[in-house]
Amino acid sequence: MRFGTVDSVRAVTLPGTNSGVGAVVGGVVGGLAGSEVGKGRGAAVGAVLGSVAGSMAGEALEGQLTKRDALEILVELNTGELRAIVQVIGAETFARGDRVRLVTGGGITRVEKIANN
Repeated sequence: MRFGTVDSVRAVTLPGTNSGVGAVVGGVVGGLAGSEVGKGRGAAVGAVLGSVAGSMAGEALEGQLTKRDALEILVELNTGELRAIVQVIGAETFARGDRVRLVTGGGITRVEKIANN
């Protein structure tokens, strides 16, 4: 565990995920909607175009729905080293001068305030 002091805090946005689910669902919906256009070859072309457009729209929508607000917390460790930690906004608030500890587990480092006694 490492200890330090908050140097600065700024709001950031973590990008959303692209698991592929949005693209698949959007492609299916777009393909079904596109196939309703015309008959024969027109329906087939509409299905392909609808599937491509739906896939792109579904992927973009998934990215927008899964992005998260976060904080970039710059911590000056007791050793003098500066470390920038980005974490999803939780219940704790951080301000310049707060005494904190860096807790690492499972390859992820989080910043936690140290209670003033």
